[in-house]
Amino acid sequence: MSSPPIVTTVTDLRRALEPLRKDGVALVPTMGALHDGHLSLVAAAKQRTPNVAVSIFVNPTQFAPHEDFYSYPRTLESDREKLAGANTTLIFAPAAREMYPDGFATTVCVKGPANGLETDFRPHFFDGVATIVAKLLIAAKPDWAMFGEKDYQQLLVIRRLARDLDLGVEIVAVPIAREEDGLAMSSRNAYLSPSERKIAGQLNAVMREVIARLQRGTGIVEAEAFGAAAIKDTGFDTVDYVALRDAQTLDPITAMGKPARLLVAARICKTRLIDNMAV
Repeated sequence: MSSPPIVTTVTDLRRALEPLRKDGVALVPTMGALHDGHLSLVAAAKQRTPNVAVSIFVNPTQFAPHEDFYSYPRTLESDREKLAGANTTLIFAPAAREMYPDGFATTVCVKGPANGLETDFRPHFFDGVATIVAKLLIAAKPDWAMFGEKDYQQLLVIRRLARDLDLGVEIVAVPIAREEDGLAMSSRNAYLSPSERKIAGQLNAVMREVIARLQRGTGIVEAEAFGAAAIKDTGFDTVDYVALRDAQTLDPITAMGKPARLLVAARICKTRLIDNMAV
C-alpha cells in the first residue's frame, strides 16, 4: 500500500491527470480531517474509475471572521494514510496563495437553491463554496465530482453551478455516512465533548419523529415547530432551522405529495451541526 502523491499547484495537478483521462477522472473535494464519510465518497468514485483525485483545502472564503477557520482540524499526514488505504490516485493540497493569488478579485454567486436556510445564518458561505468548487472543477476537469448528501443544500448549489457554467462534469450525490447512533459523520464532530456527543446523537432521532408525524398527517408548520422544540429539549443550545423543503429546488412547500427533504441546523455550545433526511 503506497501513499498517494501530493501535488500542490494547478499546473502539476493537470500534468498528473492528463495521462489518466482516457479511463476517466473523478474528483473528491474535501477540507481534510477525513473520516469514513469522506472515504465513502472515494469508494463511490472508485466504482466509476480507478483514477480518483482528492483535494484537501481548508477554504478561507467560506468562513466568516467569527467562525473556526484557524481551529479547523488540519491532518494531512493521517489523511494521506487513510487515502492510501482507499487506493486514491493522488492528493491535491494547494496553499491558499495557489487558489487565491495576489489580486484575486472574482466571486461566483449562485442563487436558486442557495437562497434561504444556510444563507440566512451564513450569508458568506455559498459564494465561498461556489468560487472554490468552480476553481477545483476547472483545474481538475474531472468527469465526475463526488459530494455527500449531508451538505444537501451545498450539493444542490454545486449541481446548479456546474449546469449553469457548462463545466462538463457529473455531480454525483453520495448518501450520508452515519455513526452507530445515527449521527451524521462530520469533521466538526471532533469538537464535541463526551456529554455533547451524547446529545448530538439524538438529533437524527428527533428528525425521524418529525418525518413520522408528517406521514401521519401532522401539518408542516406544526411538525417543524415540534422538531425545533424537541431538539432544544434534548440539550442543544440553539436551533437555526427545522425546515421541510422541495427535494429538487429547496423551495418551501405547503403540502405533502412530492419528494421533500427535512433539513436541520442546530448548535451545541460552540459546535454547529447540520443534517437532513429524505421524506
